[in-house]
Amino acid sequence: MPPPQSCCAASRETEPVTASATTEAASSHPRDTTVDHHRPGMVRLDGGSFLMGTDAGDGYPADGEGPVREVRLGPFLIDITTVTNAAFAEFTEATGWITLAERFGTSFVFEGLLPAPLRTARPVAGTPWWHEVPGADWRHPEGPGSNLDARMDHPVVHVSWRDARAFAKWAGKRLPTEAEWEYAARGGLSRRRYPWGDEREPGGVHRMNVWQGTFPTHNTTADGHLGTAPADAYEPNGHGLYNTCGNVWEWCADWFHPTFHATGPRADPTGPPTGDRKVMRGGSYLCHDSYCFRYRVDARSSNTPESSSGNIGFRCAANAA
Repeated sequence: MPPPQSCCAASRETEPVTASATTEAASSHPRDTTVDHHRPGMVRLDGGSFLMGTDAGDGYPADGEGPVREVRLGPFLIDITTVTNAAFAEFTEATGWITLAERFGTSFVFEGLLPAPLRTARPVAGTPWWHEVPGADWRHPEGPGSNLDARMDHPVVHVSWRDARAFAKWAGKRLPTEAEWEYAARGGLSRRRYPWGDEREPGGVHRMNVWQGTFPTHNTTADGHLGTAPADAYEPNGHGLYNTCGNVWEWCADWFHPTFHATGPRADPTGPPTGDRKVMRGGSYLCHDSYCFRYRVDARSSNTPESSSGNIGFRCAANAA
């Protein structure tokens, strides 16, 4: 079965063969870490039953957004923000980890963020606003010449699923399951599009970082940002989590499948046992309702575990003690 149309993020299909990459490719059960719940930067959620997914007509049925189903979760912890550049720098300094983008020597950058000399980089077929840029990585989000000087509190980007999982293991955490992510992202609300309700900009107030204007040619930046925003921008949801819609796509632990969940487990689901793409949730600063109306808490997308781009990040979860 072919994957649904790629959403606002370019894909990479192969991985450089190195000892560290091969070791990290070995998968483990997503609930393989037990930690003390007294963790700064995390909130403990008691879990329980909630309604997951959507049957709304404005979604993407091919993504497997429905059916709406009752899912039961045990207690867990989750980061209040996505992992920042500052936190990822601590990880790389402590471990010497080299991201897949650095091993490949390239990553994908949105054309509108590139300086003119780099717009000659190879565009992606079918989505020409993505360019595969030599030298683009988490330290250089727009390629050579760019840096993190004013972005240490922004989400780290250009990280693959394998990079995210490595960080989580180092931190004594794990990636959230897709069900945990949605439960946390909803902030206690049921069957709403966004963590605050159904209106995108209630009272004219911007609550997330998504594309404003005409995609991909003109972004008015009415929400205050052209690229990433600080990880704690805007108001948090009812659980205290920031930016569960927009800003950057967030990797989840689960393999992606468009229909597995329809008949799969409903208690602490962890997704299909195998696959070739990993779930991403939340949308990004490039999402626009004319092209990618996936900046909703019930929307989903996917990408290969080796893929990286300037709009993919992650947050961590952990088992409740």
